[in-house]
Amino acid sequence: MDQTDSHILAELSKNSRITMKELGGKVHLTGQAAASRVAKLEDTGVIEGYSIKINQSKLGCFMHTFITISTNTHNHQPLLSYIKKQEHYIINNYKISGDGCYLLECRFPSNEHVDQFLVGLSEHANYKLSIVIKKE
Repeated sequence: MDQTDSHILAELSKNSRITMKELGGKVHLTGQAAASRVAKLEDTGVIEGYSIKINQSKLGCFMHTFITISTNTHNHQPLLSYIKKQEHYIINNYKISGDGCYLLECRFPSNEHVDQFLVGLSEHANYKLSIVIKKE
């Protein structure tokens, strides 16, 4: 990986829908050469995939939360099954070290939905809820 590859990654991070011709112009390559570089970055696993960024608030999910989960048992399967059933609220689920076993990043449409989720969660584990006030 060289400086041109780094520049390609930076440009694709800004806009993954850019045409290879436009990308080539930005990194001083032909479109075909840029496409070849991108293909190589994909083949080697540097680029794992492409995604979209969704504005959850515009979809009605106004409550942005982080939930630190702690369990008192080594059998996490019932907890993980509950989380899987609630995946429509979960943006990210991280297994962590330190304070807690898992960190969930969630979006909910209302306080009532948060409460319902937490009632179900409390059947499987203890938790600490943090509500996002503003993204800096």
